[in-house]
Amino acid sequence: MRPAPAFLFNTPAIELWPGGLLRARSNADARALARARHVLRRKRDGRYLAASLPEGLLPLVPRLRREPGIEQALALVYELQRKPRGIPGIGTTLPLDRLHERLDQLGLDEGYATRTGLELEAEPAVLQLAGFDCWRRPLWLSPAAARGWQRLRLAAAVDDVALHAISGYRSHDYQLGIFERKLARGQSVAQILTVNAAPGFSEHHGGDALDIGTPGEPPAEESFETTEAFVWLQGRAADFGFHMSYPRENPHGIVYEPWHWRFHGAADASARPG
Repeated sequence: MRPAPAFLFNTPAIELWPGGLLRARSNADARALARARHVLRRKRDGRYLAASLPEGLLPLVPRLRREPGIEQALALVYELQRKPRGIPGIGTTLPLDRLHERLDQLGLDEGYATRTGLELEAEPAVLQLAGFDCWRRPLWLSPAAARGWQRLRLAAAVDDVALHAISGYRSHDYQLGIFERKLARGQSVAQILTVNAAPGFSEHHGGDALDIGTPGEPPAEESFETTEAFVWLQGRAADFGFHMSYPRENPHGIVYEPWHWRFHGAADASARPG
């Protein structure tokens, strides 16, 4: 019997992870995470905030009630407890709040969207576990993209082509963290924007895009275009609903990314492995 899919439930500030997927950072965390139905995780820095256990909520930080966004996250915990088999919010997206705040932090204004032609990307309220990436981290995608990725990877394997995921869904807060880390290493905002879209504008936010690699090839490098995996994707990815987002000389100012592919909807119904 195929196991039931696992889901990540999203709020603007806090994620609800299913128990058993997060790595413990202490013995106390390990005991709580092992028994948790869901773990409340702060999106800004990945801090574990609380564990929803069979006997109730276990805070993992002091002053949990003061945590920004906690009331909305707890309301979702209680809703899941009332409807343990339900999937509240599937197919919906989160509000695009705090967008201006994040752009202001990077010295960007509303003209960024006009200059690049990039669209705002809302975060899904629900994401599905689509396997694990090449670092064995959980890979989260929208449910439709998760099914598409699994079909795509199976079809490639039938043709003796190995594909693996490098990364999938990223929150707005995580995207801002990428900029902060690169700025700390001495890069300018202009340099970073040639590789990473501004927070709120990355295709990864929507849960339909993922970076794809193949064993033996460095992740997210232009040399991926010389691999059998890339040749296979060029010929077959569209059959499964995937398209490369950033070809050479794309109008968005993003560097050529042969590894970045996005699921655009239902794949060709005739597409089959082989």
